[in-house]
Amino acid sequence: MTVQELPGAAAYRPTPPPAWKPLTDPAPLLPDPEPYRVLGTDAVADADPELLLRLYAELVRGRRYNAQATALTKQGRLAVYPSSTGQEACEIAAALVLEERDWLFPSYRDTLAAVARGLDPVEALTLLRGDRHTGYDPREHRIAPLCTPLATQLPHAVGLAHAARLKGDDVVALAMVGDGGTSEGDFHEALNFAAVWRAPVIFLVQNNGFAISVPLAKQTAAPSLAHKAVGYGMPGRLVDGNDAAAVHQVLSEAVARARSGGGPTLVEAVTYRMDAHTNADDATRYRGDSEVEAWRDHDPVQLLERELTGRGLLDDDGVEEARAAAERMAAALRERMNADPVLDPMDLFAHVYAEQTAQLREQAARLREELDAESDRHGTDDGGTAR
Repeated sequence: MTVQELPGAAAYRPTPPPAWKPLTDPAPLLPDPEPYRVLGTDAVADADPELLLRLYAELVRGRRYNAQATALTKQGRLAVYPSSTGQEACEIAAALVLEERDWLFPSYRDTLAAVARGLDPVEALTLLRGDRHTGYDPREHRIAPLCTPLATQLPHAVGLAHAARLKGDDVVALAMVGDGGTSEGDFHEALNFAAVWRAPVIFLVQNNGFAISVPLAKQTAAPSLAHKAVGYGMPGRLVDGNDAAAVHQVLSEAVARARSGGGPTLVEAVTYRMDAHTNADDATRYRGDSEVEAWRDHDPVQLLERELTGRGLLDDDGVEEARAAAERMAAALRERMNADPVLDPMDLFAHVYAEQTAQLREQAARLREELDAESDRHGTDDGGTAR
């Protein structure tokens, strides 16, 4: 006798809903028609002055960090640096809205977000210098490795957030991605699972207009990237990505919603990458100077500085203090990055697998033999120092 043949089984047979019936009312999920703004609007009256001043100090520091890292690349101290100049408001807000127990999942351009969250500026650049894996301990800082493959960090963020909820941990994950990453399959998979599982995760899309050289119009025909949220059953928010106060508010609301069990949110921050994609990119091949200059009038640092000075919350001394602090950070970064690191070639085989494979053990043994032979020939230790 099968289950269906048991007495009364028909009464318990589930009736699926019609396929056309929506599971969720789409109206509350739709983003506003225009990006949400705080600076220069009536909403700024409700903003916390202390928060605005902190955002300003971090923006100034972040702008100087980007400039210094770019200079280090030109000096050969970094292999590559994807600058986030022009996008600092997104980076800083993403770091400041999280609690210590939460997790940040950055992309390759989000070095500044990791630094603003408290990561040592040198450790944040170690991977880009090619010194060692990741450059920092993700568990210690609750910052996932800077992710170069597009959007692969998004499913990881969903998995961590879902696991934390199952364990009863009060943890939220915030995953950052560019507009180019929304064209990847990982983006679809992450959002779909996050919505079905109601995982406490926020997806922050920094729409800077280009996926390297490909403009947004050649990536999607959607009204906005925030509209994509509706298809997965989560709210979509559209925000001015150069308005630090607005980004912080929208992300704070999304974090609170996720922490309270409300599920994920997709936030599109409309911003602009002022510098080239990386030091290996020639941005003049796909955009004109007039376009870049137009965005300089909407610079996130200047927007907040004008608001603070106009309200009497910031004077010339305060501006100089923020810039001096940023210069001290840059000087310390230069000094430490100009020191040659002491590297152990055998670290190539560390942290690849929990238990090394036979092939890795064989390769490690071969390298050890070559290093020992080199040391014997030149009378040096593995680091090249005379014995």
